[in-house]
Amino acid sequence: MVNRHTAKKIRKTHRYLGLFIGIQFLVWTISGLYFSWTDIDEIHGDDFRKNHVENPSFYNLISPAKANANLPINSIELKDIGGIPYYLVDENKLINASTGEKKNELSREEAILVAQKHMVQGLEVTGVERIDKTDNHHEYRGGKLPAYVLSFKSPNNLKAYVSIEDATFRSIRHRDWRWFDFLWMTHTMDYEGRDDFNNLILRGFSLLGLITVFSGFLLWYTSSPSVRKILKK
Repeated sequence: MVNRHTAKKIRKTHRYLGLFIGIQFLVWTISGLYFSWTDIDEIHGDDFRKNHVENPSFYNLISPAKANANLPINSIELKDIGGIPYYLVDENKLINASTGEKKNELSREEAILVAQKHMVQGLEVTGVERIDKTDNHHEYRGGKLPAYVLSFKSPNNLKAYVSIEDATFRSIRHRDWRWFDFLWMTHTMDYEGRDDFNNLILRGFSLLGLITVFSGFLLWYTSSPSVRKILKK
């Protein structure tokens, strides 16, 4: 058995480690409970999306090669913007599929039409704002820019994002998603970009947590009457 002085050091170390790491353990537990009790589809905003997006049929469209002035085409997609057909060429050029005219960028009114095509009916748009850059903490971080953010009249502070360059409906953000995002940050301890599981803070706290658990086992070993009796025998 260890002497009284060493046992006191182990007890003190365990107590202060528990106090320090316990706060993060509590955060991990709370965030883990939240994740396990939430529906990820609701977090993604599927309640605000249409189950089926109907695409109209178009006729008398010009050749994609002609629309792109005979330049090489790596990828092409036919898009509907307010009932008007457009070719999305190489994911960055919008060309009117009926006239061949190039579209410089999506307008605010067209962004509303794109959003309404993908979202459930009855949502009232209260504002449309253009964003050209985001930081690592923005709810649209990593999304294609520039983009329009559409705000809707809703107790959930509902917003939708439509990229300007390719007229694509990108994402939905709302109150529950923001709570999830915040708790995910505290869970991963990546306070810069949210998704880095290899950051030094998380590694350090994980090691401290392991040390705390082992110090608890050691404390039990050094202070257990049963262990003393066994060792005396």
